[in-house]
Amino acid sequence: MPITAKLDEFGKPAWIALTVLGFMAWWPIGLATLAFTIGSGRMGCGYRGGNDRWQHKMERMQTKMDWMRSKMSGGNPGGNPGGSPWGAGPSSGNRAFDDYRTETLRRLEDEQREFKDFLERLRFAKDKTEFDAFMNERRGRPDQDQSQASPPAQN
Repeated sequence: MPITAKLDEFGKPAWIALTVLGFMAWWPIGLATLAFTIGSGRMGCGYRGGNDRWQHKMERMQTKMDWMRSKMSGGNPGGNPGGSPWGAGPSSGNRAFDDYRTETLRRLEDEQREFKDFLERLRFAKDKTEFDAFMNERRGRPDQDQSQASPPAQN
């Protein structure tokens, strides 16, 4: 069993201990161990790679937005019955400011909805482009099953 698999069984504390011991023994070993653990994602940080990275960021942002909405609507996740998920919130005592705040929050919700629609269209276009490229590549190569199945003609 490789040492990395053995350390993975023990989890993050084992990798941290190995890194500390590496620094204690000779600093380049500790530095190499640290770079390996971060780069391989074993510490839960570093490059996640690919498009999943952006999807993960969008999911985190959506979670934070939902949390903010629940806080601003007084803990009521459904918002107020007036329509806006942000809720009216506590009144500031200044009606002009309250109207401005309500309008700004409505505008931000519209922009967020438009941005989500844009991302969805972008994902669809990317998927369609990849699928079209795959189909063009598939049509371009000769069908191997037919050439193997039909015996050569004899004269």
